[in-house]
Amino acid sequence: MSFVMYLMAMLIFGSNGLLVAHISLAPSHIVLLRTLIGGIFLTGIVMMRGGFAWKSVKIELLMMILGGSALGLNWIVLFEAYQLLNVSLSTLIYYIGPMIILLLSPILFKERLNRNKVVALCMVGFGLICITGSIAFGGMNVVGLINALLSAMFYALLIIFNKRIVETSGLQTAAIELDVAFVVVLAYVLVTNVNLHIQAADVPYILIIGIVNTGLAYLFYFTGLQNLSAQSVALFSYVDPVAALFFSGMFLHEVMTPVQIVGAVLLLGGAIFGDLKK
Repeated sequence: MSFVMYLMAMLIFGSNGLLVAHISLAPSHIVLLRTLIGGIFLTGIVMMRGGFAWKSVKIELLMMILGGSALGLNWIVLFEAYQLLNVSLSTLIYYIGPMIILLLSPILFKERLNRNKVVALCMVGFGLICITGSIAFGGMNVVGLINALLSAMFYALLIIFNKRIVETSGLQTAAIELDVAFVVVLAYVLVTNVNLHIQAADVPYILIIGIVNTGLAYLFYFTGLQNLSAQSVALFSYVDPVAALFFSGMFLHEVMTPVQIVGAVLLLGGAIFGDLKK
């Protein structure tokens, strides 16, 4: 059952770009509504289960605030990349984040890099060069590329902060970080653009991305996460970018060049290879 819930979460996450493509709002406004709806959903579940364990929350609150801030900023630049670049390439670049952690792990977590992980980093590096180089020299949106790279950086920061949260449950952490993300994104929207005009056609997609793709998916994600091995979690996490590639090709008719396809194979193959045991 844990495997099914985790797999469902990854498939749902993979459809984020598809939903964003059908919403006419600015990326920051989409994130604002997503964090608001998702935060209310998960906070409500926590309260129905007896409320927050404030004893542990107080100890790790700083990491949750930093994690929530990284989460909100991460979604803003990722959704911006979806609109400026495309879903396929943005998602692939976004998944450089865990490999950044792998590269920095000897410094941050005192973990040694074995041969598999060094090979994986080389594969991911060449894959990234294929994808980003083809974007930069192929006339595609360079600002979108920068936003995608920033999303990978914020994703890496999100992982770093959350690896330091060990006492608070995954569900409570997710609820608090979504609430923090909402506050951060709200401040960003007020500073940059306060004109929020929701069209009737946007409402179904906003509700789906808030309730299903955020609230429900995070509930599935953390429930499955607590009962699966670390290797299973690492390997199945790549269902998300593969699903995103499938959905964007099937429903948004996005086409990748041969060089970008080679880059995608190297990037995903390297990431999976790095997670495999000997």
